[in-house]
Formats: sequence, C-alpha cells, structure tokens
Amino acid sequence: MTTPEISFEFFPPKNLEGSFRLWDTMQVLSPLEPRFISVTYGAGGTTRDLTRDAVATLHKSSGLNVAAHLTCVDATRAETLEIADQFAAAGVKDIVALRGDPPKGAGGFTPHPDGFASSVELIEALAVSGRFNIRVGAYPDRHPEAASSTADVDWLKRKIDAGAGEALTQFFFEAETFFRFRDKCAKAGIDHLLTPGILPIENWKGARNFANRCGTVIPAWVDDAFNKAIRDNREDLLATAICTELCSELLDGGVEKLHFYTMNRPELTRDVCHALGVVPKVSLENVA
Repeated sequence: MTTPEISFEFFPPKNLEGSFRLWDTMQVLSPLEPRFISVTYGAGGTTRDLTRDAVATLHKSSGLNVAAHLTCVDATRAETLEIADQFAAAGVKDIVALRGDPPKGAGGFTPHPDGFASSVELIEALAVSGRFNIRVGAYPDRHPEAASSTADVDWLKRKIDAGAGEALTQFFFEAETFFRFRDKCAKAGIDHLLTPGILPIENWKGARNFANRCGTVIPAWVDDAFNKAIRDNREDLLATAICTELCSELLDGGVEKLHFYTMNRPELTRDVCHALGVVPKVSLENVA
C-alpha cells in the first residue's frame, strides 16, 4: 500500500470557541503536510464573510495551500465574483466551486435573478479569469436532486468541460461505491483527477443524518456495527477501524489522493492518517 497524498476540509468559525477549535485543528493536522486545505461556505451562503476571513487568515499564517469554497446561492454574479476577487487579492489561487445548498427552510435551489444559475456557469466565469485552480464536487451515490443514476456523471462532465481541474467526491461508506463511480466517469470521458472524500465518523447519529440529507447510501452492516459499538462504548475504535480500512481499500485500488472532511475535529483524522503512513516529517536537525 502506497502512502497517499492528503488534504483536509475545515469550516469557518462562528464564534471565539470555534476560532480556538479551528486553530487547534490546524495545529494537529498541518504537520502532516497536506497538499491543500479547504474552507467551506455555510448553507445559503450564511458564512460567506467568515469563509473569506478564515481563508485569508489561514493563507497568511499557515504556509499551506488554501482552497476557498465559493457558491452561487443568494448572490448576484457581481457579488460572487467580488468575493473571488477578494480571494485573489489575498493570494488565494484555489477555489472549490459549488452550486451550494439552499437556505434552511427553502424548498430547493432557486437561482438569484441576477446570479449564476448553476455551478457550471460559476466555473465558466472563474475559468475565464484564468486566476484560479478550480475544484468541484462529485457524487458517487446519487444526488437527491439528480434525475437518474447517470445524471451525476453527466453533470460532472459539464463541470470538467467548463474548466474544473479536479473533483472532490461526497463521502461514502464502501470502496466499491467509489470504484463504480470512477468507472462510469472514465466511460464518460472524464480523465481529470477524481479524489475520494472521506468522513471520519466522530458521531454516528450526526453522520447518519448527514448521509440521509445528501443521498449517501448507508450499508446495513455499518448501521448495525455502530449501534452495537455505541452500546458497548467502542464507537471511536470502530470509527477508526472502518475509516482506515476504507482508505486502505481505496489505495489498493489505485487511489493516490484522499480528501478528509474533518468537521474541525482533528484527532480521528490524524489517527487514520498515521495508520496509512502519513506522519509528520522529522528533520535530521531535530533528531541530532
């Protein structure tokens, strides 16, 4: 098994406690030398300013490659591109371009009258500027709004053709889910980097609810295993084992890069990375 290249997703802090948690998360995970870190947008663009500030701060202070999430929700084209301009001015060259989730309580995504109607339009506008490396989302399990099981692949092809260079997948529970999706993408002519998204499960109830909202299929064996582990107070042990095994199977299947959704809780992600051979590099000066 080869040692993977890794990347991490964080969400921006909403208060002082959240700021300390993000800082602690960075202190734990940055020694693993990720190829990039990303910072999310909240549903409906609710953390737009927080994301902008967190991205600028992390870019300046961490020395890491920081990718900013950017969505189309509840904003005009001009407002969205102004945020992109602010990222560029701060020295940020990577964007994860997404349609974005609608605000809570909304029945579904409704484009702003003067906004981007889809992630494809956003990607095209960012690509024209020539200033960014553009990453996008992908769905190994059927997206709740997808018309068919092939629609997600077709839509990803449109995003790649619009100018995206890499796709980060939604999380999943079994390696075969990713491999089937990878095969469908290859058949559709998608030859760009497809990076599996990995969710280390800190809390099964929360992860289960998240999976149900985004259409991720939950195998019966995973549900049964966590229910038993919670009863026996072994949830953390099981989560580490399941996540490590999933990553190992992906690496054995030819995957070279993994993207971890950390939920700003770094310990489980760190432990899984260590198990995969991703450890802080120790200089000879420190050893001497």
